Amino acid sequence: MLLSEAWEKYHSDKRIEGYSSLTLKMYRFQCNLLKRYFGDSRMNEINTDHLKQYLIEAGEHLKPSSLGHRIRFIKSLFKWAHEEGYISKNPAAKLKEPKLGQRIPKFLSKLEIEHLREGCHTPMENALFEFFYSTGCRIGEVAKLNREDINFPGNSVIVHGKGDKEREVYFNIRCSIWLKRYLEERNDEEDCLFFTERNPKSRMSVDSLRYVIKRISNRAGIKKTIHPHQLRHSYATHMVDNGAPLEVIQSLLGHEKSETTRIYAHLSGKLRHDFYSKYF
Repeated sequence: MLLSEAWEKYHSDKRIEGYSSLTLKMYRFQCNLLKRYFGDSRMNEINTDHLKQYLIEAGEHLKPSSLGHRIRFIKSLFKWAHEEGYISKNPAAKLKEPKLGQRIPKFLSKLEIEHLREGCHTPMENALFEFFYSTGCRIGEVAKLNREDINFPGNSVIVHGKGDKEREVYFNIRCSIWLKRYLEERNDEEDCLFFTERNPKSRMSVDSLRYVIKRISNRAGIKKTIHPHQLRHSYATHMVDNGAPLEVIQSLLGHEKSETTRIYAHLSGKLRHDFYSKYF
């Protein structure tokens, strides 16, 4: 089976399994890189040494995390081909991802959060900022939300996370007030929760959501690059600072592994300082 044929079948199977469009888009990019290197070769002609040489050459100009993404795709593609019976042996079975140093998520202080609030000039900006910060949602989750998804009596919303897994998240009273003001001032029939400011109106894309947060941060005068995922990190860090159990934060963030959530306990400066003051 040619790489191009394998990709089409792999893509169809993974869509059925519930892989997100963003994941499949990144995997398509990785497959194109593979085809650029090997040509549209037959999969059974590619062995482990070929793949290692490809990764060695790629590793000369890639960060370990980017190389890890490349290896994960290769392992996924060849494992699928082997399990489906298209190849007799999986040449990627023994490939290992590079070890990564633990990266500390960048979060904002509560003072910086207040400066960002001052940088919001419209009900839409206030609603969007407060929603990101008080729910800890991923940007892709926010982009997919509709007005009818919002449960105002319970100050909650069901979001579709990675792998299309549903979870319930909550927003605070401040967010509820701004969401209501924003929705009340709209005179459109669009289903989406957040829509573009230009005409004709349409659902805000991931890029549009990033742009609004960047615009708010520019007005706030914060001398650092602010992106929506920092609000998610800030939400989790401030929850830890206020004493929330890690398993609760894990559930709210939609993390599959507890290790992913535990890093917030390590970086929580206030919590560590409180313990230091108590015991030293």
